[in-house]
Amino acid sequence: MSAPSAQQSRGALPPSSDRPAPGLGSAAVHDPRLTNEDLAPLAEKKWNWYNIFAFWMSDVHSVGGYVTAGSLFALGLASWQVLAALVAGIVIVQVFVNLVAKPSQVTGVPYPVINRSIFGVRGANIPAIIRGLIAVAWYGVQTYLASEALVIVFLKFWPSLAPLYDAGQYGFLGLSALGYLAYGILWVAQAFVFWRGMESIRRFIDWAGPAVYLVMIVLAVYLVTQAGWENVDLNLSGGEPMDFAASIPVMVSAVALVVSYFSGPMLNFGDFSRYARDFRSVKKGNFWGLPVNFLFFSLLTVITASATVPVFGELLTDPIETVNRIDTPFAILLGGLTFVIATVGINIVANFIAPAFDFSNVAPQKISWRMGGMIAAVGSVVLTPWNWYSNADAIHYSLGILGGFIGPLFGVLIAGHYLAARQRVVVDDLYTMRESGSYWFAKGYNPNALWATAIGGIPAVLAVILPKLLLDTGATAVDATWISDYSWFIGCGLGFAALAVLEKANPMIRVPSLAEESVVDGSAAQ
Repeated sequence: MSAPSAQQSRGALPPSSDRPAPGLGSAAVHDPRLTNEDLAPLAEKKWNWYNIFAFWMSDVHSVGGYVTAGSLFALGLASWQVLAALVAGIVIVQVFVNLVAKPSQVTGVPYPVINRSIFGVRGANIPAIIRGLIAVAWYGVQTYLASEALVIVFLKFWPSLAPLYDAGQYGFLGLSALGYLAYGILWVAQAFVFWRGMESIRRFIDWAGPAVYLVMIVLAVYLVTQAGWENVDLNLSGGEPMDFAASIPVMVSAVALVVSYFSGPMLNFGDFSRYARDFRSVKKGNFWGLPVNFLFFSLLTVITASATVPVFGELLTDPIETVNRIDTPFAILLGGLTFVIATVGINIVANFIAPAFDFSNVAPQKISWRMGGMIAAVGSVVLTPWNWYSNADAIHYSLGILGGFIGPLFGVLIAGHYLAARQRVVVDDLYTMRESGSYWFAKGYNPNALWATAIGGIPAVLAVILPKLLLDTGATAVDATWISDYSWFIGCGLGFAALAVLEKANPMIRVPSLAEESVVDGSAAQ
C-alpha cells in the first residue's frame, strides 16, 4: 500500500484527541501528545537527488572533515591502502544510510517518530534524547571552531583588536571578548538560517557545499603552482613503512574512523530523507554525496596538504592555518569566510536539525521544531564549549558515554524495521496513545528494544571508558584504548543481534497486514 495521500497527511493534526483526523478514516486518532505540524507525515515531498547530494557536501566539507581525511594519509600506510580504507569506510556508510533513510522516506516522518514503531510511542523519547544531547554538545564545539576561524579574519583586517583576544585581560568564563563577538555572530547567523525553516536550510546547503569545493580547488591549484607539481609528494605517511600484515589493523581502524565520523548524521538521516520525492532520489543523492564526493574531497585534501610541505616547509592539515600562511588579505577573507560557511553548514545539518525534531518529540504541543532547535542552541552556550573542548577527558568521557549508544540505537532501529516488522509501518498508529495501537507495546514502551539498547550500549560505553580509565589510573600498563575505535560497531552489532533474538523469543513488533488502513510497505520502494 502506498504512503498516505497529501489530503490524509494534511489531516494529521486533529483538534482534540477524541476526534478522528480528517481523511484518515474513522479509526484514526492522532493524539496531540504525539504530534504537531513538524512531526506529522509530510503532505508534500520536494527534495530531489541533488538536495541529498548537497546535504552530504555540507556534511563533508568542513574543517573537521578536512583534518579527518588528511589524517588518514598520515597513519604509516601506503597511499593505495589509505584510499582503499576510505572507499571501504564510505561505502559502509552509504549502505547504512540507505537503510536508515528508507522508513522515514516512505512514511514522511522524522527520525524520532519512526522510532516509535520500534521503541513504542513513549519509548521513542529515549533514542531521541540521546541523539539530541550529542548534537547539542557538538553544536557548541563546531560553532566555537568556526568562530576561531572568524577571529583570524578579524585580526588580519583589524590588528588593533588583538588585546580583546586575550581572555586573561578581556575575558569571561574562559573566552575572550573577541571570541564572544565571533561566537555570537555565528550563533545568530545559524539561528537565523534555521528559524526560516527547512526550505531555507535546503537552499543554504545547496550552494554552501559547492562554494567550499570551488575555494578548495582554487587553493589546491594555487599551492601546486607555487610548489611545482614535481615537488608534490602525495604519500603523507607519517611513520616507518609497514609490511602488509602490519598494515591490516591500521586500515581497519581507518575504516572504523570514517564510519564513526558519520555516525551522528547517519543515525538521524531520516530527518532529511523524509523530504525526498522518492527513495530512488535518496539512493542517487547518497551515491554522489558519499563515495564519489568523499573520495574526491579526500584527494583534494591530500593534494592541498602535500603542497604545503614545499611551499611552507612543513605539513599543514588545518585549512584555516593554510589560508592564513598565504598571508594576503583576499586569500584570508575568502578562505576564512568560506570555511566558516562550511562549518556552519555541517553544524546546521548535523547538530541543529536533530535536536529540533528530537526535543519536539518529547512534548509536541509545548515544544515546536523551532523551539527544539533553540533549546539546543542555548544549551550549547551553557556548556561553554571553549572550556569543554579544551578538556580531553571531558570530551572522552561525556561524549563517549552518549556516543556509545549511537551504534545500538542504529542496530535496534534496523533490526526492528527490517527483520521484525518486515518494513511495514502503520502510520496512523505512530500518533495514537490508544492501548490497542500497534506501537503501544507495554505502557508505550517496547521492553525488547530497551533491553537491546542496554545490551549493545553498555559494552560499547565500557569500550570507550574502561581502557582509558585503567591506563590513566595506572591500574594497567597495557594500552587498549584502540578498542574505543570500534565502539560504534560493538554497539551496533550487539544491539542488532539482541533485538533480533528478543523479538524471536517474545515478539512485540508485529507485521501488519497490507489490508490494514494507513499501512506503508517499504519493501515496495526500490
